[in-house]
Amino acid sequence: MLPAAEAQALLAEADLIVSERQAEAAVRRVAGEIAAAMAETHPLVLSVMGGAVIFTGQLLPLLKFPLEFDYLHVTRYGDTTTGGELSWIVAPRAPIAGRTVLVVDDVLDEGITLAAVKRRLLEQGARDCRIAVFADKDLGREKPVRADFVGVHLPNRYVFGFGMDVKGAWRNLPAVYAVKGL
Repeated sequence: MLPAAEAQALLAEADLIVSERQAEAAVRRVAGEIAAAMAETHPLVLSVMGGAVIFTGQLLPLLKFPLEFDYLHVTRYGDTTTGGELSWIVAPRAPIAGRTVLVVDDVLDEGITLAAVKRRLLEQGARDCRIAVFADKDLGREKPVRADFVGVHLPNRYVFGFGMDVKGAWRNLPAVYAVKGL
């Protein structure tokens, strides 16, 4: 966990990458794209805890069609800044078999976690599994999974805000920032 004074200093020096207004517009656009593609499917929407909380919370009220909501918690990061071994903390309680599933996450970074989530849901019998991310990070290389719906594209920097954290801090920011020097 980042001490409060360090967190404040980190934010003060950070570069604004996506403003609050840009984030709101991206969520509205993604909601429209999801509605156009999935409104007739009565999907199961699965939010990936904890990063997707902000995105999911703003996205769901904009989806004006019937859906079922649940969550899952899987991570490779914990409170660190580099990915490690995949850890399943909470699996969805809702039945998956035969369903159209929409996985909602904060960021598509390396794609390892989302690829594993999609693979597991399809193995559990999901009819279709689509992915919506608030942000897709440009790594300059192919990823093992692609998002069907993307809010914003980010440079390959260490980012935080709008659900993404830096050492456990700043998920609650309404905009996206990049750590100076990283």
